[in-house]
Amino acid sequence: MAKVPNPIDVTIGGRLRARRMLVGMSQGKLGKVLGVSFQQIQKYEKGVNRISLGHAKLLAQALEVTPAYFLEGLASAISNGPRLAESDSASDVIAFLSTAEGVQLNRSFARIRDSKVRKRLADLVAALADDFGAGDRPKEKPNL
Repeated sequence: MAKVPNPIDVTIGGRLRARRMLVGMSQGKLGKVLGVSFQQIQKYEKGVNRISLGHAKLLAQALEVTPAYFLEGLASAISNGPRLAESDSASDVIAFLSTAEGVQLNRSFARIRDSKVRKRLADLVAALADDFGAGDRPKEKPNL
């Protein structure tokens, strides 16, 4: 029987992958910083292997974040016990931000300086998601 990754490790790994992709660093380059193979970085990102505190510190330095970055959003998951973040929408966001499309969308969106344009674009995406997405959000009239 295959080992099932701990949901906390999966969430932390997803944050690692999202940040690594956001800064444009390869798994191989990040592995060299830690003195491990790119396969080990893959295992960290998938939550298969747990990240030690020492490695979390090195990862944070390499990715220009604090070690606490990897733990953001986990306080309620830890206190709630085994049910954890699987149904949590935050884990869905982390999973999306770990994709190439998520990184591209995030980078492009961040380059838009006008807050009104960003707001209207976010409303447009919400409207499209309501019409063509999974429908887990109630319909709202966007201010387009």
